[in-house]
Amino acid sequence: MATKKAPKKAAKKAAPKKAAKKAAPKKAAPKKAVKKAAPAPKKAAAPKKAAKKKSARKPNAAFMAPLTPSATLAEVIGNKPLPRTEIVKKIWDYIKKNDLQDKKNRRAINADAKLKPVFGKDQITMFELAKIVGKHVK
Repeated sequence: MATKKAPKKAAKKAAPKKAAKKAAPKKAAPKKAVKKAAPAPKKAAAPKKAAKKKSARKPNAAFMAPLTPSATLAEVIGNKPLPRTEIVKKIWDYIKKNDLQDKKNRRAINADAKLKPVFGKDQITMFELAKIVGKHVK
């Protein structure tokens, strides 16, 4: 069954046009300070079920295991067994101490006499550093 809808009513009557001349603006009286009422005290929230507490993130034991550096790497960082993270930190300390980062491309590391046997070439990128460390530790 098709029913006909009633036609929409005509648009609202047009508002009367404003006067062409504007009246001179009135000077505003100075405003008085209005005191705001203090907000009502909030009701105590209903106790919620105890949410599961997130446990602190534990470091992976594989990264913390002491590794023995090879003889060539030991010349740079020492021969004590260290975790992988500390080995990389010590290599970076050596690089910064001897100013071995490339001046133009800061991602590149230039090898000196001690690092060349470790790197196997004159220059590596910082992203290759972890791979090289993996070859020189047990």
